Amino acid sequence: MAKKQSTSYPFQKALGQWQDDYWLLLMQQYLSKPVGIKPVYCRSMVELSLELHITPEELHRRLGDIAQLRTPRIERIWREYSSKPRLLSRAVSLLRSMKGFNSGGDFFEGVEIQETFERAFRPLDEDPRLTPVMLILVLDLYFRLTPVTMVSETPEIQQLARLMHIPIELVVDVLNIYQHCDPYLKRRDVVIHPLIGPCQQVWHQYGNDDPRRLADYAEQLKAYFR
Repeated sequence: MAKKQSTSYPFQKALGQWQDDYWLLLMQQYLSKPVGIKPVYCRSMVELSLELHITPEELHRRLGDIAQLRTPRIERIWREYSSKPRLLSRAVSLLRSMKGFNSGGDFFEGVEIQETFERAFRPLDEDPRLTPVMLILVLDLYFRLTPVTMVSETPEIQQLARLMHIPIELVVDVLNIYQHCDPYLKRRDVVIHPLIGPCQQVWHQYGNDDPRRLADYAEQLKAYFR
């Protein structure tokens, strides 16, 4: 049984409703190699979350239900599909082809869809190369460095830039903006940058909390980029 992963900052619950047909989609996730419970923020789990408008945390919990075969319905689906990946793939394709699936049409009729956690993975209007999740990772790095090391030559900055597939200079820019958000530095110079607003929002949400919680959360989020 996989070790339970802690989630320091669970996303606000979206209003998409769970439907029993979704077990097919999750079963496919569970059976994909390596078979088992996937990291809560791995890319495939996040993409499924965005598709269903259900948080990664909720889907991860339900993966645990599959691992434990907790309900008769899960047992039935397991018996029917666990050894027949092609049959499962056809069933998933049929589900996704249903009118209105993932579009708010007939499939979601009567279900209120309001994006909440999804925005964390959407490109920022201010700079489409970045998402709020990426700003969270840079903030975690910010607390591991000193201002003098927030330069492009620092290996940790280079490593994070490679992980997120963005220019090193962009990571440095965000770190510099966070210096202006940091009340302990008391920077007197004024920064004019389109990212100041998004960075301030991330700082207000995470910057005043325990850095260890942020570090734990950031480590989980890195699974999305690996």
